[in-house]
Amino acid sequence: MGADGLKLLVAGGAGFIGSNFIRHILKSRPAWQVVNVDKLTYAGNLANLKEVSEDPRYRFHRADICDAEAIAGIFSKEKPDAVVNFAAETHVDRSIDDPGLFLRTNILGTQVLLDAARRSGVSRYLQISTDEVYGSLGPAGKFSEDSPLKPNSPYAASKTSADLLARAYFKTYGLPVLITRCSNNYGPYQFPEKIIPFFVTLLREGKAVPVYGDGKNVRDWIHVDDHSRAVEAVLLRGRPGEVYNVGGGNERTNIEITKMLLSAMGKDTSHMKFVPDRPGHDRRYAIDDTRIRTELCVAPQVPFERGLADTVRWYLSNEPWWRAVQSGEYQSFYDRWYVRKARA
Repeated sequence: MGADGLKLLVAGGAGFIGSNFIRHILKSRPAWQVVNVDKLTYAGNLANLKEVSEDPRYRFHRADICDAEAIAGIFSKEKPDAVVNFAAETHVDRSIDDPGLFLRTNILGTQVLLDAARRSGVSRYLQISTDEVYGSLGPAGKFSEDSPLKPNSPYAASKTSADLLARAYFKTYGLPVLITRCSNNYGPYQFPEKIIPFFVTLLREGKAVPVYGDGKNVRDWIHVDDHSRAVEAVLLRGRPGEVYNVGGGNERTNIEITKMLLSAMGKDTSHMKFVPDRPGHDRRYAIDDTRIRTELCVAPQVPFERGLADTVRWYLSNEPWWRAVQSGEYQSFYDRWYVRKARA
């Protein structure tokens, strides 16, 4: 796919990974335009994109990806060359409490985007997925792109369904679909329900951090900047119809992450408490990312220890950002900024 003058539609661009990706693209691809479509649910925060909000190459549309009429109108107006779909409900605990919301957004919303992309004839449609579609690993081995899909939570099941739907549109309609499945992300602007920002904010307030079960569940961690670079590479050079695993090559138990955060915050283990494990908690994820490394020459660049230290410093230096998120004040950013801008 040619990279000059491309107009990219990013669904879910106000969330953690989507907003980091948009900032990355606007910096690395000066000839590109980015159209951000986001419903602005609790996890969507336009303050994440304040620094690019005046960039003439960037536009924002507030819309639900499940609203077929609204999405069709945006595609008709913007005429994007390519689509990247980050839009999703993502928190496993929330999916256990309300599976229906996850099925609606993650499956039906994906179908609406796929239909709009097919009708508009985009040159690429990239579905952002997760390693959780593979289920749980034992103490050895890694997930490859050919591993069977065995989701264990409503969230993972909804993302698996979206992946299969995207594959079906490639096989049935010839839509140039690509899929990435990434391991756990961390970095700035992550909603503080996720373990790293959640624990940093709790420790900042002198509170104890909860550790599920025995704390020995293993996750592979990748910095969000490395994920953004991988998504860019797949969008530009990936083979339609393929799945690309995106891994950090950095397996850590939850208890290891907790102790690293305690150390970074100058706290001891008295600030850690074990709590009952959540239902269906996968024991271990690990990604074999040989395909993206060999085909697209993509590999993580941010060492975990440095990236984690930088992330902790970011949250400590940006306390007003996460305080506004905790209070819900951030949700007024759209009204304070974009509505005023539209009326100007």
